[in-house]
Amino acid sequence: MTLTIATVNVNGLRAAARKGMEPWLAATDADVITLQEVRAPDELIADLVGDGWRVAGEASQLKGRAGVAIAARVAREDVDLEGVRRGLGLEGDAHTGRWLEADLADPFGDGRTLTVVSMYMHSGNTEKPQTMTDKYAMLDAAWERLSALAAEGRHVLLTGDLNIAHTERDIKNWKGNLKSAGFLPEERAYLDRLTADGAFVDVHRALAGDVDGPYTWWSQRGKAYDNDSGWRIDYHLATPDLAARATSALVDRAPSYDTRWSDHAPLVITYA
Repeated sequence: MTLTIATVNVNGLRAAARKGMEPWLAATDADVITLQEVRAPDELIADLVGDGWRVAGEASQLKGRAGVAIAARVAREDVDLEGVRRGLGLEGDAHTGRWLEADLADPFGDGRTLTVVSMYMHSGNTEKPQTMTDKYAMLDAAWERLSALAAEGRHVLLTGDLNIAHTERDIKNWKGNLKSAGFLPEERAYLDRLTADGAFVDVHRALAGDVDGPYTWWSQRGKAYDNDSGWRIDYHLATPDLAARATSALVDRAPSYDTRWSDHAPLVITYA
């Protein structure tokens, strides 16, 4: 038995649906899909994802902003969304629509629950200090929550758009972005901290090896997509026993710029 989990920032679920997300949903092998930046009310998410999926969502209190969701394939009767929990308890509407947890009961037959998280981290802007304050506050709360979940002995998988490129391998133009939000030393240190001593594993990097990318986001400007001048900011970060089950990773990149339905590509990883 395998479990394939995809994560993707859809850059607006309604826009993604118009641009061709439906054929991708029909073709993907994913059993579970975590979505970020859905920018749609919860009551519309299931309709936009379509039949064949059980869906849980957390919309942002700020209209047209953020929003996260998790979808499980109906055909996989053994993969249901239980114990759905929303938010990190942070004050302010800016923090809503950015954290959603769902439990999968014993998907690997080892007696352990798998908690899947869909996270959409603040992008931040060095010219707007409050946005960086919000980002660091959410990172602190998220890391504390992940540690608490892991301490319970369950499998834990953090997925989503973290808006941080961890190392020079994770951004094409790293020299030109040393002072840019998303590649600041203070931000990257959070990923150092989470993966220190193997507490959590960057599954995509572990499978891809020490190579540039593979990138998951490209600017809409210029020829960034055509030149593969991107950032790797979408992740699967897993507790060690879960990471050890990972067998393959795919950045499901569209064949051309004009066939994309988001500025991100889905990151699809299979666990055995």
